[in-house]
Amino acid sequence: MSSKNRGIACLGNMIVDVIKEIDRYPDPGNLASVLDVSYATGGLVTNCLLDLAKMDPALPLRAVGLVGQDTYGFSILDALNAVRVNTEHVGIHPDLPTSFTDVMSQREGERSFFHCRGANAAFGPEHIHLDELKADILHFGYILLLDALDAPSPTHGTVLAEILEQARAMGFRTSVDVVSEQGGGFVRCVAPALRHVDFCVINEVEASAVTGIACRNSYGRLRPKNMKLICEVLRELGVHEWAVVHCPEGCFALGQEYVQMPSLALPEREIMGKTGAGDAFCAGVLYAAHKGMDLRQALELATAAAAASLTHASASGGLRPVAQLHEMIEQYGFGVLD
Repeated sequence: MSSKNRGIACLGNMIVDVIKEIDRYPDPGNLASVLDVSYATGGLVTNCLLDLAKMDPALPLRAVGLVGQDTYGFSILDALNAVRVNTEHVGIHPDLPTSFTDVMSQREGERSFFHCRGANAAFGPEHIHLDELKADILHFGYILLLDALDAPSPTHGTVLAEILEQARAMGFRTSVDVVSEQGGGFVRCVAPALRHVDFCVINEVEASAVTGIACRNSYGRLRPKNMKLICEVLRELGVHEWAVVHCPEGCFALGQEYVQMPSLALPEREIMGKTGAGDAFCAGVLYAAHKGMDLRQALELATAAAAASLTHASASGGLRPVAQLHEMIEQYGFGVLD
């Protein structure tokens, strides 16, 4: 398979975020007022593909997932089709709703999330036709939020691990991302998949949960020395090419060499929202891998993509062409890792 014309496919979560601004979070049995309602597409498949389409409109992109036969599902398809993402491998479930998250957002406070797994929970091997899929890189996720793929396998640990092994045997390069979840699923669901991936791109909380190595001290400060050890363990767990861990302070990765890099020194006043920054970072890594860049170049591009995402309240609204991402690096430069 040639990476020059087959592009990237993203497989897994397709979500609509229903953002409800509330005046307060009520006590049980009490009422709060919804002041405003807005909608945004989300999930790994939608976010990463919209980001990649903005980075390079000529890059062939494919979505593989499952939505419901409803307004939310059609809005996701419309958003992807509008930027020429191929959606022929997106199924429509006749009974389950499109996955959605009610985001209850207080104007001057925290946000709470109520997630309906919906059609994503049913997304399984029968919806993934590797023999028909034209792509160089397959990016799967989120592990821990895809019930049918997270299901146990007697031979591989999880169903997803079986698919990943098959995909690599067919010549695809594979990548995974994980959702941050409280629970014991990391070792059971993530570790089996890592044996069959070329790229693992996750945040520091997820990486710590997978490896059992603390990424921060008791004061919440990052432990840079531990980040290298975390990357080494991820490679030992099976990651074939790049084990990449990102966090607000910077990123850390191990390929043929170890590279660490601070985040872009983006002024606080330009940060409009943090939703989707992790997916934007992943998109940067995937794009770099597809274009044959080295690990350091990949981290630079991914860091710029994440910073661009921060400049807009939506997940993908801040993304821009690759040339402009490089201009952001020149404009802002990198911060400092303590």
